[in-house]
Amino acid sequence: MKKIALLLCASVFTLGCCTSQNKNMPKPDANPEDYASIITAENLKESLYTYASDEFEGRKTGEPGQKKAVEFIKNHYISLGIESPIAEGDYFQEIPASYFKGDIKDSENVLAYIKGSEKPDEVIVISAHLDHIGISKNGDINNGADDDGSGTVAILEIAKAFKAAADKGNRPKRTILFLHVTGEEIGLFGSRYYTEVDPVFPLKNTVADLNIDMIGRVDPKHENQRNYLYLIGSDKLSKQLHEVSEAVNKKYFNMEFDYTYNDDNDPNRFYYRSDHYSFAKNNVPVIFYFNGSHADYHKPSDTPDKIQYDLLETRARLIFHTAWELANRDERIKVD
Repeated sequence: MKKIALLLCASVFTLGCCTSQNKNMPKPDANPEDYASIITAENLKESLYTYASDEFEGRKTGEPGQKKAVEFIKNHYISLGIESPIAEGDYFQEIPASYFKGDIKDSENVLAYIKGSEKPDEVIVISAHLDHIGISKNGDINNGADDDGSGTVAILEIAKAFKAAADKGNRPKRTILFLHVTGEEIGLFGSRYYTEVDPVFPLKNTVADLNIDMIGRVDPKHENQRNYLYLIGSDKLSKQLHEVSEAVNKKYFNMEFDYTYNDDNDPNRFYYRSDHYSFAKNNVPVIFYFNGSHADYHKPSDTPDKIQYDLLETRARLIFHTAWELANRDERIKVD
């Protein structure tokens, strides 16, 4: 009986040790597809019909409609429990009127972040501009659904997906900064302010910027091949970034990446015309995601009903997967 009792005690002790060890063992690699599925056409549509509505008056920098836009973005992050890196409850990076040219009033970038679990000082930036061109002289509102309402709501959904992963114990290894910049339409002022005046995270620790500017439409070139996206800048500063981008696409989406506008001799010079360039000129690798131009560009007819929400969903999921890979790989991508 004594031997049986000792054996039972030993078994219980061993089982207890194993159980304790299992609790402390790291979780197996999470499947990002479980979280990418949180990004849906329905949610994107609901947000964009508000964000690109007449109520926001075209979101001109410094004007009342733009102030409503930043409140909309801030409240989204508060509702999700995603914090600001500036200060508790303060999501606005204030930019004084004196920084802008002309009669532009003071404005603000909106920042939110999810802190990395293993390499919190290394940062992946996902950016889009929150402003548009406001009201035309004849009183028509330029809603800017594609430019850049599509990028704005895409970031909000991507943030939701990363937060869901973090809540399940799958926080990204590196920090993710969700950066909504103002003043893009008048000269990239918001992103310039962040990179040149007040980089909340040092640029030397910024791994990459994934910039989203117009991803909800199809341009005339691709009317018969909708599953595409223009990529600009992915190989200009880091070969590894380009390779990661291509590998993620091949694994999950297999869409057509069109590099037409990535040509150094592109007469449109799109590489210099959106907020990623503020990072690129500071030696931070970038990708600019873009659906190409269309007849409604910078017109009152750029409205939410023209957005192809199934494409917006797929493209937002692609960017989420790319950010996930960059945030969780063992080594940060190298700058060439």
